[in-house]
Amino acid sequence: MTRRLVLALALLLAALGGALWLGPRFVDWEAQRPRLAALAAVRLGRPVAIEGDLRLALLPQPRIEAARVRVGAAGDDIDIAARRMRLRLDLGALLTGRLEPREIALVGAEIRLPWPPATTLALRPPAWLLALDARIEDSRVRLGAAVLEDVAARLSAGGALEAVQVEGRFTFRALPVRFSATLGRPGYDGVSTLDLALAATGAAATARGALLPEGGFEGRFEASGQDLAVLLPAPPGPFRGSGRLTAGAELIAADEVTLDIAGVPARGALALRLLPAPRLDIALAASRLDLDAWVGALRAAGRPAMPTSLDLSAEAAAFRGAALRRLRGAVVLEEERLTLTDVSALLPGETTVELAGASAADRLELALHFRGGNLRETLAAFGVPLAGTDPSRLRAGEGRLRLVLEQTQASVADLAATVDGMRISGAGVLRFGGARPAVGAGLSFDRLVLDGLVPPGPSRADLGAALGGVDANLRLAAEQVVWRGLTAERATLDAALEGGRLAVRRLSGRFAGADVTASGALAVGGGAGARGGGAETAAAPRLADLSIEATAANAAELAALLPADWPGRALLAGRPVTLRLSGGGPVDALALRAEAELGELRVEANGTLDGRAPRFAGTLALRHPGALRLLAEGFGLDGAEWLGQGSLSLVASGLVVAPGGIAADHLDLVLAGLRARGQQLSLALDPAAPRPRLTGRIAAEHVALPPLRWRGDEPLGFALLDAMDAELSVTAAQVRIADAPALEAVEARSVRLAGGRLEVEGLRARLGGGTLTGAVTVRGGAADPPAVSAALRLEDATIAGPLFGLPVLDLAAGQVEGELRLGGVGHSPAALLATCEGELRLAVRNGVLVGLDLAALVAASAQEDPEAAEAGLRRALGDGAPAGGTAFDRLELAAHLGDGRLVLQAARLTGEGGVTASARGAIDLARATLDVQIAARPAQTEAPDIGLHLSGDLAAPRRLPEISAWARWRAERG
Repeated sequence: MTRRLVLALALLLAALGGALWLGPRFVDWEAQRPRLAALAAVRLGRPVAIEGDLRLALLPQPRIEAARVRVGAAGDDIDIAARRMRLRLDLGALLTGRLEPREIALVGAEIRLPWPPATTLALRPPAWLLALDARIEDSRVRLGAAVLEDVAARLSAGGALEAVQVEGRFTFRALPVRFSATLGRPGYDGVSTLDLALAATGAAATARGALLPEGGFEGRFEASGQDLAVLLPAPPGPFRGSGRLTAGAELIAADEVTLDIAGVPARGALALRLLPAPRLDIALAASRLDLDAWVGALRAAGRPAMPTSLDLSAEAAAFRGAALRRLRGAVVLEEERLTLTDVSALLPGETTVELAGASAADRLELALHFRGGNLRETLAAFGVPLAGTDPSRLRAGEGRLRLVLEQTQASVADLAATVDGMRISGAGVLRFGGARPAVGAGLSFDRLVLDGLVPPGPSRADLGAALGGVDANLRLAAEQVVWRGLTAERATLDAALEGGRLAVRRLSGRFAGADVTASGALAVGGGAGARGGGAETAAAPRLADLSIEATAANAAELAALLPADWPGRALLAGRPVTLRLSGGGPVDALALRAEAELGELRVEANGTLDGRAPRFAGTLALRHPGALRLLAEGFGLDGAEWLGQGSLSLVASGLVVAPGGIAADHLDLVLAGLRARGQQLSLALDPAAPRPRLTGRIAAEHVALPPLRWRGDEPLGFALLDAMDAELSVTAAQVRIADAPALEAVEARSVRLAGGRLEVEGLRARLGGGTLTGAVTVRGGAADPPAVSAALRLEDATIAGPLFGLPVLDLAAGQVEGELRLGGVGHSPAALLATCEGELRLAVRNGVLVGLDLAALVAASAQEDPEAAEAGLRRALGDGAPAGGTAFDRLELAAHLGDGRLVLQAARLTGEGGVTASARGAIDLARATLDVQIAARPAQTEAPDIGLHLSGDLAAPRRLPEISAWARWRAERG
């Protein structure tokens, strides 16, 4: 029985379930569509339109599902379109034929809410909202431009006196957020409460307050989280904040806000304006800010959802590694436009900067003003390399400019600045979108002082890195450029740098009265590699199309650059000058050609310059049509007529110029009558040595020396001997001093100059057919007084004319041998003669002595008539009329030099026919006077000598015959 009862009950339940499952399928629900839409409209408080199919399901719970549902009337501020609506019905009411919804759910809804909301009263629970359980599943909410994805929420209302509970989740910009809200029912005073809580990844925020009867919300909020960057365009880091929150129909504001962002305390306020258009205003005051992090976050944030302004202030901030102070400013973001106003900061070096501007699309244009007393520290703080510059430069400065920042470039326009007293104007651009940064600049300076700004010459590696790391196009102009004491006027530079190749299209200016232009190209690290020592090295920098030209109508200002004591400097000033330099090639083998003209002087040079050594090898030619004119006008050397007439030509081949000295394989010199050639000449310029050193061989054809004023007071220039050291071998075909006999085949085996001491050894020459040998030493330079010593020997010389040029007594012919040793001290010829010391020995064979006729003297002394004899003696002694000459067989003379006086120690003459004579006395060389007595033997063996006394001026001495002793003897003989 029991089994039958259970089976019957099961069948009854199965039949009932089948009826519940299959029964609704046979019901026509289209007739219920208006009723169901009305029920949903009552629950939602909005008109509901059901556009899709209806379906009733009784299990597991009774529910009605409708497809394609729209909520709201045409023109309504809230628009809802759902893919499906689900109504859960009361089972008891359904069995009695009534439809009573217990829960309503919208699935796949697209909800559009107005923004801003027309009134905050919309937040209040409507009067019709009583007992309801409503859900939103898999939906999307559009709130103005903001889109909430994957929205799932539940709204429940227990009754007329119970609060409305809302909770759920959504995704905003890929950030999952959970939320809950409790909206209280209005009390007797019309005030209702609102509690709102939001939770995202590691962050939470709550707001608690009241909805006022007149509209609006007042309360407080709190927020905290582990990473602010997850929620806002801000640097990563923990945060927390709290403040007062108010909301109205036109404004939602937060004030008295205290913040802590990554451990940095801040204060601020926020205002969200809803009418007439949404706008967000933020004011923030912080103790310190990392601007790099904030700028990076804002750039990554993209376009803001609404116009946003930020009024920012910070006592300290960091930007690109530099510490800023007293940062102030306002930033407005509106669509794609950024506006900056009243932005100011104090940079390192106490430099103040103020800027304002706006952006359009990817372009930001700023007006910037700066002022500071230590720009050097400011630039160094931002990483500008200042190594090698003078610490006293780049100090005080002030300026204004217009700065334009774009996606791939930054440009400066309308620059007007003053730095270190220099006024600068112009524009520039920096492009950084290519393989290398590119700089373009056009700048003008009133006065550009490069001293202290231009560092010492960079190394080759540094130069290559500098030129190869950036491209540039420069146009610079300056009214005046000053560098190392030199000044150029109206200087301009037009140059370009691309791929490590520097091309100077034009460099021009006026320097020292000359118009100078230059052009060329420099490539660093380009070209084929060079091989040396078996290893391949980087190619040397290369110059191409080098051209330098300088012209001046006169050399007045150029001559002013010469030392003040330069002889003839003023004479050079009136001459036109031209300089041309051209060439090209790698800097370690640069082929150059140079031409220069100064008046009639022309200089040409060709060769190769090794710029790394540095070292020049090539040829040099210097020419002038008038050598004497050049010496007079260029060097102030007047009275050089003794050189003769002719041109100047100096040609050096195998020339090498280097810091260590100058060398030439061959040097040919034509200076008026002088013809000379140098071989293997070398001038060493060792900085460690006290003086330059000249070595080599010099061979001359004809050398004319200036006439020597033996008793002149002008210094002989012995101090010049201290200017250099030398070791030379000198030869000359002929050396002539004025009208003196010429020296032929002159050779000085060794000419040494060291420490101001000149030694000429191995001196050998042909004089009058004989041989002159000896040595000369001059101790000059720093010696005080200078000293000259000489030891000379003459052999087999022939006298072909008056030897000394004296009117009273001279040798006119003969074969001469002699020795001379002398020394003297003094700066002038007169001083040397006055201090002269030495010995003279002279032997003459088969000669003629003019001014004294000893043969006539002997003949006259033999006459019988005393008066005729005396008259003949006087004629023979040259008394009253020039006497003839005396042929002699031998003349021997020995003299001592002391204190400038030549004292005859022994002087004897012998000739044919028993002619003999002797002399004694002295010649004062310094005063050009003499006191000499000559004694000649008469025809009579036992008779006394007949004398001649010469005294007074050496050029015109008094002749006093002394025949009284002989006359007395003759008278005594009867």
